[in-house]
Amino acid sequence: MFGRAGRRGIDETGFVLISANEIRMRDGYPCQLARSGMVDWGALLGLMSVAADREESPFAEAVRVQERLFSTKPIFLGVEESMKHPAVPCGLKTDAERARHVRHRVREMLNSRGEWEPYPKASEVPLREIRIYDLRFTNDAPGDDSAVERVNRESQIVNRSILTEPAALEKVGTGTLCVLSEDDEGKIYGRAITVADKLNDERVVMGKWVRRLTNWSARQAPLSVWKEKVVPLLEKKLAQQKTPLVRFTNHPHKIVAQVSLAELTMRVPVDAHGVALWKPKEREVLPPDCAQCSLVPVCRQLSTATGTALLWRRLGLVDAAGMPTPRGRIVSFFQQGDGLAVAAALEDEGYPLDELIYDLANLDAGFRFCGEENRWAGRLAMVCQERFGLQSIPGYLENGAPLKYGSGAEQVVAGIHRNPLSKHGWVTELLGAGDIDRVIIEWRSLLRQIAHAPDLDWPRWRALQKMAKAILRETESPTLTDLPPLEYHQTKRVDHRLVLRRH
Repeated sequence: MFGRAGRRGIDETGFVLISANEIRMRDGYPCQLARSGMVDWGALLGLMSVAADREESPFAEAVRVQERLFSTKPIFLGVEESMKHPAVPCGLKTDAERARHVRHRVREMLNSRGEWEPYPKASEVPLREIRIYDLRFTNDAPGDDSAVERVNRESQIVNRSILTEPAALEKVGTGTLCVLSEDDEGKIYGRAITVADKLNDERVVMGKWVRRLTNWSARQAPLSVWKEKVVPLLEKKLAQQKTPLVRFTNHPHKIVAQVSLAELTMRVPVDAHGVALWKPKEREVLPPDCAQCSLVPVCRQLSTATGTALLWRRLGLVDAAGMPTPRGRIVSFFQQGDGLAVAAALEDEGYPLDELIYDLANLDAGFRFCGEENRWAGRLAMVCQERFGLQSIPGYLENGAPLKYGSGAEQVVAGIHRNPLSKHGWVTELLGAGDIDRVIIEWRSLLRQIAHAPDLDWPRWRALQKMAKAILRETESPTLTDLPPLEYHQTKRVDHRLVLRRH
């Protein structure tokens, strides 16, 4: 529909504006109107604040209002199913949080006493303290493992040292695995490293790594010098590397050092009893609160998509129970993303209000005032991105800042506020006088919203309201112009009827 159809109950005749070679009356036809699918955050948060002040459920009030809106397709806030079952072990109040929580799997391990516990964070532990969980059955018949069920046998938990497991030491230390000793737990393994080759004349050729480790310059040395000087120095250096020497073994053509690995460390989990375990048995189970809840099938059918309620939680506009935070109450006073920017600026105690009052003009400046500079520059955009990140929310945020944000307008409105006659000095090839008038109108409109908004127990908010009222008294709207008085014929009622002559 174009033109004006008339005011219902007041006008008897409507008007249509047409021009040559443009839209004509025959182009008019009825259109099917559809409601926007966006949620009005400001209105709902305001209603939720009133409900919270009356000690009622904020989420219930928001859902009630959304259900009363005329729409062929219902708009969900993401708390509808959670409100049907408010008392749950997890205590989550939004559908998306419950859907994600029930899909989460808790990683557990079998500890040193045969108990399942949450898998802890791995930490560096010396190998001598790391154990391997081993469940042994005392009445096993040899070769009869398949005939006798393990549940009917007497079992015993034996946590043996990791030094008895060659597979666990494959990537630990250098050299060849060798048996250092043997005890009740089994064979204790270490590393065997060739340190020197024997010559026929009671001399040895030291390995390159030995000479580098001990800082020994000569490649060959008599066997007596080797035993008296090199061996003590080598023992000291190996101990500093946490691989202490156990013994030297003499072979026909070489000398081999057997070192212990007990002092080296490995990242392994430590159970609740303080025992470090290597590769314990693991499993993934439901969270503990979901394991005792009967609504698991219901929560699994919920969507994990981020709903409006979860967005409010993520942006810090409401708490877990739906109570609007001070940031949420500020957002309820404005439309779209302006309230998010105002709240973010007020939370930054280092943001001077005398700068913020002019920076508010950037919220409706768009791209025209920045010229060739960065549109998202300025302190107001910076504080928004610090608190909301770089996320984009349709209708509210783009890269963490309000949709119509544009830097550069604060200089224009500040200059015109100081000198109202300097407006034409800001006109450029890209920026016209109409753009300046528009941004001043939008800026003063935002200041009026701040000045007439409800009071909050927040000193910076009250100071901003006081400053907005003062600037409104000092400035005038560009739309206020002195028009000439109407002519006499302009005061008469206009007759739009067509009078056709008869011939």
